[in-house]
Amino acid sequence: METQHFKYTFDFALESGEVLHGFELAYTTWGQLNASKSNVVWVCHALTANANPAEWWAGLVGEKDFFNPKEHFIVCANMLGSCYGSTGALSVNPKTGEPYFADFPKITVRDMAKALDLLSRSLGLVRIHTCIGGSMGGQQALEWALLQPDLIENLVVIATNARHSPWGIAFNEAQRLAIYADKTWNERKENAGQAGLKAARAVALLSYRHAEAYNFTQWDEDDNKTDNFKASSYQQYQGQKLVNRFNVIAYLTLLNAMDSHNVGRGRGGVEKALQSIKAKTLVVGIKSDLLFPTQEQVFLACNIQNATYKEINSDYGHDGFLIETEKLTRILEIHFHTAMVQQPVYQPVKQVEKPLLRIAG
Repeated sequence: METQHFKYTFDFALESGEVLHGFELAYTTWGQLNASKSNVVWVCHALTANANPAEWWAGLVGEKDFFNPKEHFIVCANMLGSCYGSTGALSVNPKTGEPYFADFPKITVRDMAKALDLLSRSLGLVRIHTCIGGSMGGQQALEWALLQPDLIENLVVIATNARHSPWGIAFNEAQRLAIYADKTWNERKENAGQAGLKAARAVALLSYRHAEAYNFTQWDEDDNKTDNFKASSYQQYQGQKLVNRFNVIAYLTLLNAMDSHNVGRGRGGVEKALQSIKAKTLVVGIKSDLLFPTQEQVFLACNIQNATYKEINSDYGHDGFLIETEKLTRILEIHFHTAMVQQPVYQPVKQVEKPLLRIAG
């Protein structure tokens, strides 16, 4: 599976009103497209992943997994604004001949979905059998299903939402504040803001995991210990891991894009937008998810007309969508081997002012 590059050479209008004078998307394909072009599985990745789902979703995408290249033509593109080969802050601004850095324009999840759609057209795809994504990948998948309602046959969204919540935005703002506290963050060099990025990732990890996971993996057995705790070193380690592989401006770009997510914008509201999705939809929640609480997935299932909801019991919190591949595979096996014409489990509900307090169904 080699990374390829889709080059769009025309002006690309962004929701912000700004224009990208062309862009590139790094992407991979795996497997063979069948004669009827009916075996396409499109994987939308989350915040800091890349275009190789076999690398970060092993157990779900692989030669012996549910989505495999023997049966499926698997496509995954690095999202616009990232730093794994797609156009972003480290790309050359054609107006200046130098990297954009902090001058990279504001992009939204909807912009990302439009870029994915242009790539799919360049590949000659007229039908996507399954589009699957978790977290920010699920946000892109939802937007794409709305942009092209007849393209996607089956939609699978995991640990995601219809509109990024105040809770999620607050977590992202805490990360931004950590980055801005590093006075080097907007210096025009690739290694700018690394201390801030390390701190931001440590903040983010608290929203990705759950207390039970930390209690199980980071507990110190030495009752006499007063410093150098396992949990502290773990936060340091995870922060540095991101610094080693990501860029601070790209990270800010993607955080801001996540905050922009609202399928109801310009479509008459969230409920109306969701009810126009035509794809047969599976919505999966993670019971211990702190960042995308299951109420948000229930809301999706309630308002997408042909949707079912399933829940995974996990101690891993939001990261369960990446870790609990056996449980997710079982859900997919049952879903795709049963008739998908049943009525939704829940009746449509309105999004209320305080969604975390909503009682569904």
